[in-house]
Amino acid sequence: MNFTIEQYNESVDYLRSRLDGFQPRILMILGSGLGFLGDQLENPIAVSYEDIPHFRPSTAPGHKGQFLFGTLEGKPVAVMQGRMHYYEGYSLQEVTYAVRVIRLLGAEDMIVTNAAGCVNESWSAGTLMLITDHIKIALESPLRGPNLPEFGPRFPDTTTLYTPEYQALAKRAAAELDIPLQEGVYMYFPGPQYESPAEVRAARILGADAVGMSTVPEALVARHCGMKVLGFSLLTNMAAGILNQPLSEEEVLESAAAASERFSRLVRRCVAEL
Repeated sequence: MNFTIEQYNESVDYLRSRLDGFQPRILMILGSGLGFLGDQLENPIAVSYEDIPHFRPSTAPGHKGQFLFGTLEGKPVAVMQGRMHYYEGYSLQEVTYAVRVIRLLGAEDMIVTNAAGCVNESWSAGTLMLITDHIKIALESPLRGPNLPEFGPRFPDTTTLYTPEYQALAKRAAAELDIPLQEGVYMYFPGPQYESPAEVRAARILGADAVGMSTVPEALVARHCGMKVLGFSLLTNMAAGILNQPLSEEEVLESAAAASERFSRLVRRCVAEL
């Protein structure tokens, strides 16, 4: 499904009618079990995705399916407590629709997080990873179809999609807070099934350190429309075939909860310095 600039503007107009002049500078997209950061906003305004024209509901476990608009570390932010995924039956244009809407509202930066499987065998579950690059060889692009020049060029460059200055900021913040932070490559798979052991081995050969079912579509669209991007993965489990044990969504949510305090401190410090 290809959206028109008029549809994006209808969503923006609705949000403006709810926000009483509030204009977010940072968009935060929170992955499975990581929506707790939204609960830390000051003076939050909650807006359900289902109330916004042309939005789709979020149905994934651990995703509340709402925006929270408010202040975090003195910065005006829009927090997505839950995202849309391709595996929910949505097109990649629907998955990434919110990014363009919040860009039109005035956001300049995006912090995107996810819960991911750990491919790097020298790491362990619970690792926080700074995303330095990604691999996407599956499916179409969210930029497929007619280009909307109001957002960006037909053929955007992705050499520095994950903004180098923001990566440096995150590494500095982690060091100051004494929070271990690995750097690595995230590989996108469409899901909803977890990756097979053979797919995990292939991902490792290709250079991936983590695998997951989100983030890359939103990052591509954010870069296309001129936003700077900072990405983190919480590696909630070792990927399939490494420990020879079954994977479950309960494990993902439990690991996210266990990492909530240090993850929150790191992201908040980054927000403060953006």
